[in-house]
Formats: sequence, structure tokens, C-alpha cells
Amino acid sequence: MASAKNYTEVLIGGKVFTLSGFESEEYLQKVSAYLNHKLTECSNNESYRKQSAETRSILLALNIADDYFKAKTQADSLENDAEGRDKEVYDLKHDLISTQIKYENTQKALDKVREENRELQMQIVKLETEIQSKKK
Repeated sequence: MASAKNYTEVLIGGKVFTLSGFESEEYLQKVSAYLNHKLTECSNNESYRKQSAETRSILLALNIADDYFKAKTQADSLENDAEGRDKEVYDLKHDLISTQIKYENTQKALDKVREENRELQMQIVKLETEIQSKKK
């Protein structure tokens, strides 16, 4: 079920606007705060203030688009890093499982050799005992 549309009044560039959307009021306020920040940032530049309203709007849009593409590039990079780490973790888990299997097989072989050694030791003792009894 879709959430209800939210309406909130925000102040952008000294003017009150009513924003609506399915996002929270907090989010809508955050968007307007970002826009106000960009307006202030651009307005602090004297050459920006000397431009026509249309040119200022385009420059503001370019600044916002620049922020968007930089953020998107960073997000893509982080996603690629995460995918690389996921693959590395998968490979490490695979290596760990292979190593555990080898270890278990080696342990079984060692146990078998130890058992054979124990049996041979018992045979040696038995044979030595027989030799000792035949000598007497």
C-alpha cells in the first residue's frame, strides 16, 4: 500500500514554496536546504550575481548536475569496491572450505598411519617377546 503524499512549506531563495511528495517532510526540508546552500554558494560569486536570471538558473542547474554526477561516480566506485570485496570474500570462503577438506583428509590419513604404526609397534613387541622366549 502506497504511503500518503506529504505537503510541506519550504523557504527557497527567500520565497515560500509548498512541496509535495511521497518522501517525508524531513526529506523535503533537506532537499530545500541543499538548494538554498547551492543558491548561497553561487550568489557569493560576484560574476554569478552579474548574470541574467536565465543564466544564473542555468549555472545553478549546472552546479547541481555537477554535484549529482560526482556523487553518482563516487557511489558507483563504492558499489564496485563492494562487489570486489564480495568476490574476494567468496573466494576466501571457497579457499577456506577447500583447506578444511584437505585438513580433514590429512587428519584421517594421519590417524590411519598412527593406527598402523601402533599395530606395527605391537607386532615388534610381540616378535621381540617371541625371540626372547625362543632364546631361553
